[in-house]
Amino acid sequence: MNTFSRIGFILAAAGSAVGLGNIWKFPYVTGENGGGAFVLIYLLAIALIGLTIFIAESYIGKEARTNAAHAYQLVSKSKKRAWRWAGFQIFTGIVILSFYAFIIGWILNYILLSFSGFPSDIKEAESVFTNLITMEIGTQILFHTIVTLTIIFIILKGVKEGIEKLNLILMPLLGLILIGLLLYSLTLDSFSQAIEFMFMPDWSKINENAILAAVGQAFFTLSLGMGIIITYSASMGKETNFVKSSIMVALVDTSVAIVAGIIIFSFLFSAGAESTAGPGLVFISLPLIFSTWGIFGQIVGCAFFVALLFAGITSAVSLLEPPLMYLMEKFNMTRVKATIIAGTFFYILGIVALLSMSKSFGELLTFFDKSLFDWLDYLTSSIAMPISGFITCIFLGYFVDQEELKAKFTTHVNIRLYKVWLVLIRFVVPVAIVLLFLNKLGVI
Repeated sequence: MNTFSRIGFILAAAGSAVGLGNIWKFPYVTGENGGGAFVLIYLLAIALIGLTIFIAESYIGKEARTNAAHAYQLVSKSKKRAWRWAGFQIFTGIVILSFYAFIIGWILNYILLSFSGFPSDIKEAESVFTNLITMEIGTQILFHTIVTLTIIFIILKGVKEGIEKLNLILMPLLGLILIGLLLYSLTLDSFSQAIEFMFMPDWSKINENAILAAVGQAFFTLSLGMGIIITYSASMGKETNFVKSSIMVALVDTSVAIVAGIIIFSFLFSAGAESTAGPGLVFISLPLIFSTWGIFGQIVGCAFFVALLFAGITSAVSLLEPPLMYLMEKFNMTRVKATIIAGTFFYILGIVALLSMSKSFGELLTFFDKSLFDWLDYLTSSIAMPISGFITCIFLGYFVDQEELKAKFTTHVNIRLYKVWLVLIRFVVPVAIVLLFLNKLGVI
């Protein structure tokens, strides 16, 4: 098995974690939930919930050194085959990839749009985005195909030459673009307003839904519950400090989200726009703002969408690796054959999902008032990922050799930190996940 270097693992795992959720979702969810107070709850949730599970998945992968479907069985105290069912999460990522790929295609469309000019009024901005997802089927399929072929090309190169090398190039470039955009936002009068919005808590805007949204964002932003971290950790060097590496990934991921939030709110407030733009913030509100800046706005807008593209590609590649490792190890497939099978699956499912949002096929592909796209998103983010996270907590908390677990952890952290982590994994995080799960189901 090819192994990551320490920096390779950190960048690959960070590349997986840093995606559209950081630069697209985090800012608009923060805007919808009042800013500073939500950010503080989110940071707390990252530290107590997201990082706890991330460390757990890193441990499982590093100890098992196999695909996520078999890892639980090998690490369990009983070695019972029933634990292989915990590896169902390998299929979650490939389903997410089916629609994640065509969303990256939307970003490609906006990069091209930056050269011709962004829409100059709100009706035009809304029309451009709405027409793209409901009318321009051919354009979406074209970009979906380009993204799919790019992902497959990278994956075929393998762990060292493909995934690690990709992240060694794209993650620093992403950082440079974000730093450049941050420096530009510093020149805007609205920068101080953005800082105040992001870091001055207004507790009057916080309710139970905002708290659960922060917990959900913290859980999903780190690529948990999809077998990615287990798979990447299986390729981690034997001497790698998995706790320290996990903390580094969480810091990179959180830093990108915070910086993206500051940049986007600086842009929004400079134009007198509202922070509560919702999911349309990136594809409707920001292009409209960029259009008011003339040629310079086209340059800034292009840089922003290129950053979004880099974040999306690094995450997309990671979503495909868990099922690939499973196919190669379970059925002794070559990497090429496994990639063709998995790639064909997510490509076709993605086309059907994007058709479900179109005017021509939407009604045909809508079931119980949800389009196929909405169902895929709901079943993965609201059902599969929380269940997987819960299983991981219970598994490490009660079904592994506790003395061995303690020994492995305390080679990297002191006994007090280990005991805190154990309390979190056994009691705190499972309760948080159950509450999140019930909220997603509409029970609370």
